[in-house]
Amino acid sequence: MIEKAPEFKYSDEIDNVLWILFHNTHSELIKKIEEDYLYWDKVKYYKEDKTLSGKTKLIDPKSLWIRIKLQREVIQKTSYILNYSKKEYSKSKFQFVTHNINEYLQQKLHYLDFNFGAGLQKEKLLSDLDKQSYLNNALMEESIFSSMIEGATTTRVKAKDMLRKNKKPKNKSEQMILNNYKTIQYISEHQDENISVEKLHELQRLVTENTLEEENIGVFRSTNDVNVVNELTGEIVHTPPDFEELEGLMKSFCEFFNNNPKEDFIHPIVKGSILHFLIGYIHPFVDGNGRTARAIFYWYLLKNGYWLTEYLSLSRVIMKTKVQYEKAYIYTEIDDMDVTYFIHYQVKVLIRAFEELKTYVAKKKKEQANLSKFLKIKGFNERQAIILQKIEEDSNRFFTVKEIENTFSVTNQTARTDIEELVKKGFLKKIAINKKTSNYWKGDAFDKTFL
Repeated sequence: MIEKAPEFKYSDEIDNVLWILFHNTHSELIKKIEEDYLYWDKVKYYKEDKTLSGKTKLIDPKSLWIRIKLQREVIQKTSYILNYSKKEYSKSKFQFVTHNINEYLQQKLHYLDFNFGAGLQKEKLLSDLDKQSYLNNALMEESIFSSMIEGATTTRVKAKDMLRKNKKPKNKSEQMILNNYKTIQYISEHQDENISVEKLHELQRLVTENTLEEENIGVFRSTNDVNVVNELTGEIVHTPPDFEELEGLMKSFCEFFNNNPKEDFIHPIVKGSILHFLIGYIHPFVDGNGRTARAIFYWYLLKNGYWLTEYLSLSRVIMKTKVQYEKAYIYTEIDDMDVTYFIHYQVKVLIRAFEELKTYVAKKKKEQANLSKFLKIKGFNERQAIILQKIEEDSNRFFTVKEIENTFSVTNQTARTDIEELVKKGFLKKIAINKKTSNYWKGDAFDKTFL
């Protein structure tokens, strides 16, 4: 558990501390703390600062924390999540989250707005890339890593092979990945629609199908014996709201998702982050809460025009920074429901995922140049050239018709025609697995032509 910050009360003593602090501003130190939006567990180690003249002076971490907290409270905004009871509209025990958007976060949000929502930027970034092919790859990556965050144990190679070849899952981990893949496809198809309690149930059903007892699929939890536990120590780190409040809370959650009035407007990335946090905090299901939360964030950004989200694997970044992900939840809860910690983390994830996309695009452009030698052969279409390029990269690889169909989003007949033509020309050889299925491996003409 993270150490809770020292409590303080507004008093004459604090007024004196504030007078000193506001007139001897630790400008560079304050800037660093606010830029990364640090909590007390980091702030408490700052015990000295440099003055404008360059001299080092001692500071009191507690006084510094009070200065930070009061500055944050000046600009914070409160969002209420209310509970509908059967007879009246009443506030639940869990009723609000606070957040504040400082200048550093505003700059990052502007960067994301420009790159994630501008149509011209889309064409500039992806004009030389097979959009559908990469979209399929991104969906697979997101499905795999969102499952790995929740404990799925497999490799990316095996998981992608299963999805591309439409293989039946062999274990729970593979089933989780397939479920996530279907969930993301469902969201892509419904991205312009509003959310509802029924759709929340459907999302959880999709992510938990064949991995959970049937009575817990597609329904809210009906007990209070579900907690968030530290896997190493067994310590309870979060106790969700009472199950009897769930219907009301989640109805209010859907209203919060569906409405963003001008008089109470919240930036969509900020609001999407709050929605993500709320699913994790309320924990409405017995299982699948994390995957559902990430799916909700994905859905909300797509619904609000952030097209690039569909081309990213946000969960891959979260997997790499899982400790920070978990701490963002804890910081929020321990610091008076200040969800700004979680928002800062989500914004970092989006920026890092975007940087990884740009790196990937540069790599694909280089591969596109290498593809030209296969396209020069008369009669080859681009899909066939890509198949040959992949064989050059891995001579032990084989293909199936279903994989070609899924990879390029073409009909079964088109996929079969592409691959059979390569067999006729000797670039692939067909090996029957059974009466209906065949695998396609590198043929004898490949080395003679390209080596």
